[in-house]
Amino acid sequence: MDVTLLEPKMSFRPLVLLSVLSLLVACGSDAPKPQPPTPGPAPQAAQKKAKESADLGPLPAYQRELSGTLQGVPAGAEVELALLVIDDKSRPQQLLASSSLIGTNQILPFHLRFNPESFPVGARVELRGRASQSGQLILHLPSQTITQPTTQALGQLQFVKAP
Repeated sequence: MDVTLLEPKMSFRPLVLLSVLSLLVACGSDAPKPQPPTPGPAPQAAQKKAKESADLGPLPAYQRELSGTLQGVPAGAEVELALLVIDDKSRPQQLLASSSLIGTNQILPFHLRFNPESFPVGARVELRGRASQSGQLILHLPSQTITQPTTQALGQLQFVKAP
């Protein structure tokens, strides 16, 4: 008896065709829609940076400080403050100091230290701020002009909705 008559002859061509067709169908299906981020606590890296900014210790003799309070910042929002040299077209040219904070939905005290020797004579210097939540800009601080490289208490500063 011939063994070849008992074994069915199988061609790989239909199997390959079926595999390729299955792959095309799988690639063509709709991908699941990403869920929009939900507001939650600030990322740990931002919280760590904010804690380092808050724990400054006593003011060294060679530094000056801007201080005050920020209003209107929701809990968990990441706040960035920057002391900037601004050109005649209102564009930032140089960063003199920066600080990060995390909003608490209450009045938020801030302290921004800078070197008075880096303060340019005759240039426009502004304190600017922004608040973001889940990576999206939600608030900004109207620019505060800083005219002297001295320690100053700026009082209460109000954040407003970002355009």
